[in-house]
Amino acid sequence: RALRLLQTTMEGSEVSEFEAIRLVATKLSISEESVRRWRRKAQVDAGDLPGTSSTEHLEIRKLKREIAELRRAN
Repeated sequence: RALRLLQTTMEGSEVSEFEAIRLVATKLSISEESVRRWRRKAQVDAGDLPGTSSTEHLEIRKLKREIAELRRAN
């Protein structure tokens, strides 16, 4: 919901990303940092920014658990 509201706030207006984040955070009574993090995560997941996507992060966690289980078994 916050990301949709952020996108709507930024579209068709002269509001900067920073100001839009502030407005959305205030409107939803959440921290600006939460909105900023969600936006960054969405941008990474969409491939717009470099970084580990949510899907990749889950796969890495799964593989780390499997490695730990294999080490315990040996």
